[in-house]
Parts: sequence; structure tokens; C-alpha cells
Amino acid sequence: MYKLTVFIPDDALETVKSALFAAGAGKIGDYSNCCWQVKGTGQFKPLAGSQPHIGEQDKVEQVEEWRVEMVVSDIYIHTVIKALKDAHPYETPAYDVIQVIDI
Repeated sequence: MYKLTVFIPDDALETVKSALFAAGAGKIGDYSNCCWQVKGTGQFKPLAGSQPHIGEQDKVEQVEEWRVEMVVSDIYIHTVIKALKDAHPYETPAYDVIQVIDI
């Protein structure tokens, strides 16, 4: 089992979550579409050669984003990461994957 954390702009929140759920993320026991989310502020500076979804090159941007966390079974992790990259509007989505060990 893994825990996926991803940062999503407000206008893409439901689209990205739906893609992740459809790929197999967010299943806990007899429940589906499970996640935890909180709004915060993300910061970045697009560099030369980038094609930012939000902001301009060489200018620091601060935007409201959602931090979304959900579990992903081992058998779905690669499919879920591909779905994340396909559905997310950012050129390089910020995310991390942590293995969850059940002892």
C-alpha cells in the first residue's frame, strides 16, 4: 500500500481527483473515493524553457492549491501515477509517494 500526496490548483481539483479514483486510488476496505484535502499556498518560479499553466517565466508566483492525500494499492500505483500526470494541468506536477507498512 502507498500514500500519494499531490498538489492541485483549485480549477483542476475535481478533474484530477476523478482521474486518480478511476485509476484505482482512494480505496479503503469497502469504501471508494477516499481522500483528505486542505487548501494552502504554493510557490514557484517558472524558468526559461518552461510552459507554465499559471504564471510567467522568471517571476515568482504564489497560488492557492489543494494538498490531496489518498491511499493506493500496490497493484494500482503505476496506473495511478500515469493518470496523475495525464490529468494534472501543470507541466511538472508536484507529488510524492510513500510506502505504507501494515504491521
